[in-house]
Amino acid sequence: MFQKRIIICLDVRNGKTTKGIRFRDNADIGDPVEMAERYYRQGVDELVFYDIAASHERRGIMIDVVRRVAERIFIPFCVGGGIASVDDMSEAIMAGAEKVSVNSAAARNPAIIEDGASRYGSQCIVLGLDAAADNSMPSGYGVFVDGGRVRIGRDMLEWAREAVDRGVGEIVLNSIDADGVRDGYELRATRMLSEAVGVPVVASGGAGTPEHIIEVLGPGKADAALIASMVHYGNYTIAHIKEEVAASGIPIRQDMLSRLS
Repeated sequence: MFQKRIIICLDVRNGKTTKGIRFRDNADIGDPVEMAERYYRQGVDELVFYDIAASHERRGIMIDVVRRVAERIFIPFCVGGGIASVDDMSEAIMAGAEKVSVNSAAARNPAIIEDGASRYGSQCIVLGLDAAADNSMPSGYGVFVDGGRVRIGRDMLEWAREAVDRGVGEIVLNSIDADGVRDGYELRATRMLSEAVGVPVVASGGAGTPEHIIEVLGPGKADAALIASMVHYGNYTIAHIKEEVAASGIPIRQDMLSRLS
């Protein structure tokens, strides 16, 4: 049976895990290496590391932090932020990442998707798609880059389909409108995207309770739920979340819970 996934996101800025609301007003909340190991031991399925300022600042990712995280965890690990070339992908993978997430650079130069998929396979290439409501777009959602700062005038579904055609193996839909608010995921956009592409879709932005995760992992919606605030601030544990999701009838891995033994 296909099992849904719980993924924790660590947004990192200046070497610290940070969290904001709707991509703004970020505050530092901890050490990413320590947090990554803690969540790994709690039983999370995957972990995503985003250097949230790299693209805006036009620099490479903090590869030393990536390497230190990879030394502590033994689960699928995706790295994004500042990935602008196949050489950047190679550096992240050599540092311990199983997947690389492309976002702003891919929107400006989509050929890097094909280059990366050709070298490493589509399963390694993830599209980070930052979207917000935009009534001028056919789907009702437009694409943003540079950490949600710049609107590029492209429709969410149009860009997603092109990225998949070029070789993306997974899409993380980052809802700017829902990010950090903890009122629930952007269900309409998630369903639209899941129906439009033939690759796994990860819902990101808005998780506040296990019920929100259950909603977004329902039939025809996301293949995985990305969470941050609800665990970063101690409201819930991975075990609690997975127990609630499993009790709802959604298939989810529980054999990975508590790696402390």
